[in-house]
Amino acid sequence: MIGVVFSFGSETIEVRVVDQTVLFRSSTFAQWADISGIRLNREGVIKEFPELKIREDWREEAIKRFKEKIKKMDSEKEIVKYIMEDLSKYGYRAMYMQKSGFRPVKLN
Repeated sequence: MIGVVFSFGSETIEVRVVDQTVLFRSSTFAQWADISGIRLNREGVIKEFPELKIREDWREEAIKRFKEKIKKMDSEKEIVKYIMEDLSKYGYRAMYMQKSGFRPVKLN
């Protein structure tokens, strides 16, 4: 298990990767949710996948593509690296990372 804490404005977002499962939690909700349970920004999805602009099911397709991409990755470390790079493009700043059994490490 690897966890990363991000900040986005005044909000804190936690991402936890367990094997090939990616879970998200924000500072406003105590419950963990997979990609299906979080709200997606339409502009951000269209920026990543311009062809989804005309589709009514843009959200479902974006979730499907995310899950497929994660399944192709070999390790938790690779998944965390991808998520950190992807979220940083949209203004999220990684603050801490913690591997299971270790203390949190401050990033940057």
